[in-house]
Amino acid sequence: MATTSDIEKAAEVLRAGGLVALPTETVYGLGANAEDPAAVARIFQVKGRPPSHPLIVHIGGAEHLDDWVEEVPATARLLAEHFWPGPLTLVLRRGRRVPLEATGGLETVAVRVPDHPVALALLSAFGSGVTAPSANRFGSVSPTTADHVRAELGAAVDFVLDGGPCEVGVESTIVDTTGEIPSILRPGGVTREDLKAVLGFPIVVPSTSRVRVPGQHPSHYAPRARVILVEPQKVAAEAQLAQELGHQVGVLLPPSLADAPVKAHAVVALPASTAAYARGLYGFLRELDQRGCDLIVASLPVEERLGLAIANRLRRAAGPRPTA
Repeated sequence: MATTSDIEKAAEVLRAGGLVALPTETVYGLGANAEDPAAVARIFQVKGRPPSHPLIVHIGGAEHLDDWVEEVPATARLLAEHFWPGPLTLVLRRGRRVPLEATGGLETVAVRVPDHPVALALLSAFGSGVTAPSANRFGSVSPTTADHVRAELGAAVDFVLDGGPCEVGVESTIVDTTGEIPSILRPGGVTREDLKAVLGFPIVVPSTSRVRVPGQHPSHYAPRARVILVEPQKVAAEAQLAQELGHQVGVLLPPSLADAPVKAHAVVALPASTAAYARGLYGFLRELDQRGCDLIVASLPVEERLGLAIANRLRRAAGPRPTA
C-alpha cells in the first residue's frame, strides 16, 4: 500500500511532467498534471487514445470546482454537495486553467472528486488538478488493482501508487449539467435512482450525446476474447454450441443459473449482489482472458441501480456486433 513517502514522490513525478497511476474508488487512473499540455499529451500516447477523446480532471474537493470551470449551475452545485467525494463526474464549461488537450478540443470539461484516501492525499500533496483516464490501453478492460496497471502498461508509467483493490469497480457516472436539463452521458457508480432522489425528478440516459465524454466509443472496456450477449436462459446453450464449434469459451454465469450444468472452457459464477458484480466485473473479464478463452458468453443484468452501469460496460465490451 502507498505510504506518505510514495505520495510525495508521486507528486514530484507529476510536477516534473511524468505519469502516475493512482487508485480511485472506481478504477485506477493514469494521471498527469492537468495544467501541463505536454504531460496530458503523454497520456494519449501511452494509452493509444484518440486525441479527440476527452479526459476527466480530478480535483481535491468541491471547494476547488470554481477554479476549473467557467460557471457552476445550481444543479451541478447540488450534485457536487451530495456526491463528492464519490463516483460522479460533472460536465461543465471549461475554465481557462484547463488546456484544450485535456478536453479533446471541447469547451466543456469533465470534473470529479475521487473518494479514495490515496488519491485525495496525492491531490493535496500535488496542489493542483490531475487528468486521469483509466490506466490501460485504449478500449481494453479497465484496471482495478495496481497489478493490473503494471501488467498492462509496465514501464510506460513513471510511478504506480498502490491503494488496494477498487471498491466500486466501474467508472464514475458522467452527468452533463451544461443544458437546462441534466442527463447521464455514462452510467456508473452513482446510480440513476440516486440522482433522482437528490434532484427530485428522473434523469435520462440519452442514446446519443452532443457532448463527447469518456466511454462512448462503440467498443470499450473489452477483453481480448470476443464478448457475445444473450438472454440469461440461453447462456448455457450458447456456450455449449460455441464450445462444440471449437472455441475456448468463457462464461459469466448469472446467479439464476448457479446450479445449471455448463459446458465451457472456463466458468465464472457471478455474485448475487449487484455491487459485488460491479466490483468484480473487470477482474472476471481479465480472468477469462488469462485462462485462454477466445469467446465470452454473458447476459445483461436487470438495468436498475448498478445493473445499468454493468450492462453499459458489457455492451461496450461486446462492441458494435448485434446482440444474440
